[in-house]
Amino acid sequence: MDVMTCTIDTEWRVVMSREWDVLGPFPIHAREQHFLSPAFPLDLSKNIDLTRTYPSAYADGGYVSWSKANSDEHGNLKVSHPNIRWEQLRATEGWAALQHHNVLRTYLTVYPPYSKQGIIEADPRLRVECLQGAYFSILPGDETTWATHVSEWHMGNVYALERAPVQFVSLPTSPCRDKTTRYQVVLGGSYEIRLFGDPRSYNSEHPILSINFTISIDALPSLETSPYLVTPVLHAPAHDVIPDFIYGRPFSSTLGIGLRNVDFCRNTKSISGWWTVVSAVIPPCVGLGLSLCNLSTTTRLAPTQTHILTLEFQPGPGVIPIDITELPVDITISPFHAESACGDVDEQRIFRVNVPIRHIPMWTSVSYTAIRATYNLGFSNPTIFLVLPPRYPDKEGEGGLKEPILALHGAGVDIINQTFWADSLPRQDKAWVIIPSGRTSWGLDWHGPSAADAFAAVTALHDILCIGFVDWIYPRDTKLIVVGHSNGGQGAWYIASRWPDKVKAVVAAAGYIKSQAYVPWTMSRFAHFIDPALRAVLETSLLPDDNDLFLSNLAHTPVLAIHGGMDDNVPSWHTREAVSVLREWNPDADVTYHEEPGQPHWWFEVLNNARVQAFLDRVYCSSYDAPKTKCRKFTLTVAVPAESGPLGGWRVHALEVPGRLGRLEVCEDDEGGVNVKASNISVVSFDLSKASVHKLVINSQNILHASMEARTIWLEQDTNRNSTGWKVVDSYVENFQQPYGRAQAILSADGIIDIVIPSLHHSSELSAALRITHNLRTYHLLDARIVSAHEAENGLVCGGNMVVIGCADSLLVKDLLRRSQSEWSYEGGAWVLNNKKFNTPTSGWTSSTANTVLFLQSSDPGGLERALRLFPIRTGVLVPDWLVIDEGADRIGAGGVEGAGSNDGKWGFNARMSWLN
Repeated sequence: MDVMTCTIDTEWRVVMSREWDVLGPFPIHAREQHFLSPAFPLDLSKNIDLTRTYPSAYADGGYVSWSKANSDEHGNLKVSHPNIRWEQLRATEGWAALQHHNVLRTYLTVYPPYSKQGIIEADPRLRVECLQGAYFSILPGDETTWATHVSEWHMGNVYALERAPVQFVSLPTSPCRDKTTRYQVVLGGSYEIRLFGDPRSYNSEHPILSINFTISIDALPSLETSPYLVTPVLHAPAHDVIPDFIYGRPFSSTLGIGLRNVDFCRNTKSISGWWTVVSAVIPPCVGLGLSLCNLSTTTRLAPTQTHILTLEFQPGPGVIPIDITELPVDITISPFHAESACGDVDEQRIFRVNVPIRHIPMWTSVSYTAIRATYNLGFSNPTIFLVLPPRYPDKEGEGGLKEPILALHGAGVDIINQTFWADSLPRQDKAWVIIPSGRTSWGLDWHGPSAADAFAAVTALHDILCIGFVDWIYPRDTKLIVVGHSNGGQGAWYIASRWPDKVKAVVAAAGYIKSQAYVPWTMSRFAHFIDPALRAVLETSLLPDDNDLFLSNLAHTPVLAIHGGMDDNVPSWHTREAVSVLREWNPDADVTYHEEPGQPHWWFEVLNNARVQAFLDRVYCSSYDAPKTKCRKFTLTVAVPAESGPLGGWRVHALEVPGRLGRLEVCEDDEGGVNVKASNISVVSFDLSKASVHKLVINSQNILHASMEARTIWLEQDTNRNSTGWKVVDSYVENFQQPYGRAQAILSADGIIDIVIPSLHHSSELSAALRITHNLRTYHLLDARIVSAHEAENGLVCGGNMVVIGCADSLLVKDLLRRSQSEWSYEGGAWVLNNKKFNTPTSGWTSSTANTVLFLQSSDPGGLERALRLFPIRTGVLVPDWLVIDEGADRIGAGGVEGAGSNDGKWGFNARMSWLN
């Protein structure tokens, strides 16, 4: 048998077989893998039978059997099923029929350090890289032990993201010290159209699943030689966030240094292996005249965790000469002790990190370099973005700089290491071009935290320009012109339609209208086992992402929509349909559709051409306020108030029934009269600076109030039992917004995310927390800190978003439930909602609160694994505000849901948008 051997400078060694057993294909939708067991259709409590066949709608005869595939010496594995009649399937179901699931199995063997047989050392740890694989698990080699073994599933780097942290995995059982030990690797591999594309585009008659999977040993140095051959915390340069330097000074003040904890927890009964950062300084002896301030809250690194240390350059006279290309930073760390956050001074260690510096020249009207800028999100999570400077500065009497262009990249585009996106954008005479990262090259499809990142980059650049570049400033509350291509084109539709008052115009190229239209659900197990009412409830978690439902908000915004006539990635009908829907809302809409004959999905001049520039020039030369007619009418559509902005000064703050659409139809006349029709809305505000209002009618009710002299009117439905009308509220909580309507809200973090577990000792909860921290950094470059329930109860948490794993009996959970006035309760070892007790043997549930706290609860480790898979790390995961699932989901997906729903706008039971089994 051919094998792949991986060895490093430790005495442990691992050998993984290149031969894989493959079972598939099975129909699946891209996000069903979060409900189903990654090993579906296998039951990993039983032995694997390679002679057995399994039902599949894809195969002639309705059954598939095991086959073989082989990886190369670099771990590259290609899986295909040429015996399936793919063309016949796609003839009726389109390319959605090409999506499918496979389960793969191989073996790995761990060799002990033979020179020291019998010496008890800490178990070796595995370093795993899983590119474009969905989930993997390492199992004991002896299948007779599987009946009592709970598989730990690790999420792969599905998108092959370029700056993913190292993934460390513990062996499921301790390896023998005097002979080899064999383990099994089980891998769930899904072919997703968005990842691998149409096989026709790479001249194949059938889809080919490509995965790279490698394993090596990350072993602890021998205790006999030195407890540490190197510092237990290492520099992770791929995670650095560094601004460019102009004139020897940083263009922006935020600096992030990537750190990785490579220490081992030597004793599972202790909490050794945890480290905290005490300080970070630029040594005075280097004479650069620069200083740093640590902006992070206590930076704690759990074993195996990668974290970004957030620093800020302090104003000062220091200038770095252009011949100096590295900035030395001395970092002091201390082992974490439960009794002391900083540990003992005698135990502190100092190591030096050399941060690379890129010097670039000041731009001119004829030459420039795309500038790397940084900003800091809530004293944590430093973020990088690019900007293209305008040719000319603002001069007195010239009207100032124009609105910036916000340019959203497509899926998989790394704006730092791939220059083609910045190079393809048209530089402007009097406007900045801002290129946000969306947090990663895939981000969250420019929704949620990715959209927030885009807006934050605009604000950050304004603040940067206020110091040293005052002739190049635009207003802090500037409007934007949003442009984008592919996933960025979809993002342009999304951002402009959710925040219409912030957007002056839109250029959307090759964007899909919504994910369900891009890859329909036709060939999935989703609908076979669930009540249609449950399906409707689950799909409320997709509602906020459906761009077509919100195009009313762009009916009075200039739009240029572009698509290649031969696009084989996003078919051109998506843009045609979006334009058609937009014109349905306003037949006179300022929308132009251009289809470039013969062009594919991408061509370099898609946004850099005379047509686009003429559109931009036209928009820049006009105020583009809505025309003053006898009656100005518009409709504001909202699904999640917290992720939606105002239109024409009107903003929806709360829905009557969360989980359903809210619409506000506004008609303004020339005499200051406003007639409003509100549907499924309970709180709304209006900015009186946008229009002069002398008479206001809402749902046929006259509203006259002294507060109409104020800047903002707040209106809410009167909940008095004897009233069905509206009332003016003199005052409201500043920036009040109804809580989010889906679990994905946990990703919209203003700072570090706290993950609370019962204790910091080794446990299934700690394992789950470490996997979440890894996934947050991989998929969103978000940092998380793991704390115990006791620490959280004593105020250690930062007050931002929080994930609570277990801790059901803790004072923390009881206090959260009390303060949120939740209808959830924990009674007699079971969770209760609306008088229904959830105590199935292997249940797990997830729920988000008004304070953006996500609970992951379970009755056993198997239930925790199911709840963990439903953590909404990617777009399209069907988890509304709360969801309960049992072991049946391993086989029938969403059919294993015991209950799901949206909250009532606070944290109560919403009977109209919930489902209980």
